Amino acid sequence: METLVENEVHAPETCKIHTPEACAASVMAVRDALYVLNGKWKLPLIVALSSGSMRFNDIQRTLGGITPKILSKELRELELNEFVERKVFPTTPVSVIYELTPYSRSLDKVLEELKNWGMQHRQRIMASRRSA
Repeated sequence: METLVENEVHAPETCKIHTPEACAASVMAVRDALYVLNGKWKLPLIVALSSGSMRFNDIQRTLGGITPKILSKELRELELNEFVERKVFPTTPVSVIYELTPYSRSLDKVLEELKNWGMQHRQRIMASRRSA
């Protein structure tokens, strides 16, 4: 039996009408997404690469504050999850670029909403600090 959760002004649409099974499936889906995109750098990395292909050092400069070891790890994980493609060119020295895959476009709406929320949240916090 589906239940309407009343007085849940901030609940996402997917949570307002649910069964325990649907709720469990939603929780699992969110956990899966967070597992793949977790950490401080994965989403900013995807955003940085959304402007086009980049070399390792260019990505590091764009992100600022990320160590080569962590950047390498994050790129490898994004590559394993099919968000990023690593292309090696047989030049001297070897040239490597990273670019987003077509599958990464599936995050466009999520990233846009996250960006909008982040901007609103920053403004809210700044306003509350000014008025305090």
